[in-house]
Amino acid sequence: MEKDKKRQIVRDYKEKKVTPGIFAVRCIVTNERWLGPSRNLDAQQNGIWFQLGMGNHRIKDMQAAWNTHGQENMVYEVIERFEEEDMTPYLVQSKLKERLAHWRAELNAGLAMG
Repeated sequence: MEKDKKRQIVRDYKEKKVTPGIFAVRCIVTNERWLGPSRNLDAQQNGIWFQLGMGNHRIKDMQAAWNTHGQENMVYEVIERFEEEDMTPYLVQSKLKERLAHWRAELNAGLAMG
């Protein structure tokens, strides 16, 4: 690959806009739902699926649902997206925490991540 093309790929990756928000992992069979905040909703599922596939996700009841019912019965859902334009990292983190609490109460769901 040409050096200029590699540089452009790296530049594009660094400039890619990420969307923070709240996500859920839901077991279709039991309808259990685990919520979590994410600074990058588009990339979040890959990390969770990797941990679950390796059998070492720290949320034990979500791992148990994955082990019992399999990947085909688990879905990743975006609950809420928000734009972080003009927000400091502190404000993004604060909003994620606030909205996670709101959705946990609204949906009576457990945590998928800290």
